[in-house]
Amino acid sequence: MPIRFLHTADLQIGKGFGSFPPEIAGRLRAARLDTLKRIAELACARRVDAVLVAGDCLDDIAVADETLRRFKVALEPFAGPWVLLPGNHDPAIAESPWTRLRRLGLADGIIVADEPRPIAIGGTAVVLPAPLRRRRDAADLTEWFDTAVSDDGLIRIGLAHGSVEGFLPDVSEAVNPVARDRAARARLAYLALGDWHGRLRVDQRTWYAGTPEPDRFKDNDPGNVLDVSIAGPDALPQVEAVRVAGLHWIQRQVEIAPGGAADVREALGPAASELERCVVRLDLQGVVDLATHTSVLEACEDLGSRVLHLAVDDAALTLEPSQDDLDSIAQRGFVGEAVAALREQLAGAEAATARRALALLYGLHQRMGG
Repeated sequence: MPIRFLHTADLQIGKGFGSFPPEIAGRLRAARLDTLKRIAELACARRVDAVLVAGDCLDDIAVADETLRRFKVALEPFAGPWVLLPGNHDPAIAESPWTRLRRLGLADGIIVADEPRPIAIGGTAVVLPAPLRRRRDAADLTEWFDTAVSDDGLIRIGLAHGSVEGFLPDVSEAVNPVARDRAARARLAYLALGDWHGRLRVDQRTWYAGTPEPDRFKDNDPGNVLDVSIAGPDALPQVEAVRVAGLHWIQRQVEIAPGGAADVREALGPAASELERCVVRLDLQGVVDLATHTSVLEACEDLGSRVLHLAVDDAALTLEPSQDDLDSIAQRGFVGEAVAALREQLAGAEAATARRALALLYGLHQRMGG
């Protein structure tokens, strides 16, 4: 008989987002819970047989009890089974979020896969989990899959959290190796992986789902769950990526030309229609006069009031005051003397500092109606 399930991972409920202002961090944490609820609703709408979470359901072993309660509530729209694997952020240590969750009480459909033993899904499939019991493990915890016994006719599904050896395009979060040919060696119809935060196909039977809610500026296709259908023990899985993310994380390099303040808003492209759901980082570069610099800053301030969060790096934006810029702020008295002194420094070793100072003076002058 066939099986259909959702594969997700790296929910990291309770993530701190310490580099963001507290109010924004709170909204980012809430977005992850909202996305988990959407996954539960999707599981109901698509009538899947299970949801498999390949590790890092929670962000830390010390998440608050309130976070655990909200996690449980987000699961409720889908009665289960949910198969939840401990990962490197939430390993199954002696006193873990999983032991605390059990004390709080878990619904029958929530299965914590904190032991390396087969889990039956109906009469159709068996899930072989490789839970982490410490943050980092040098051993391949999926090795036991090869010798795991299952009844004839059952679809074998592996569930693990770690790094496929020699495959990932970048350094992953944890050591926790997984043999690249594990699916073939263990006769798995599908190997559901977590740890890499983007969607990634290793081979026909081995996939990373990626985090369903992006948490960084990385273009590796996060924000999906995988809808997986398998017709039988030897059949190849049919895998569909389904978008569930609530927020857009957008990083852009913006080349600013003189008079090009409009480039700031245009850099977001189609996402500009959903600004309130955007977390944005703009890296500005180019050579601009002071008038353009001031208008760019104003455009960034306006954009910042429309998006969820905006970070701007203008270190590569070079200021070259025009003669019109300098003439517009030339005054008598102390200010005039300061401008004259800064103009003399434009050709010297302190040119960059002089340009910044002139930009500040120009901005103040414009705000005062000069």
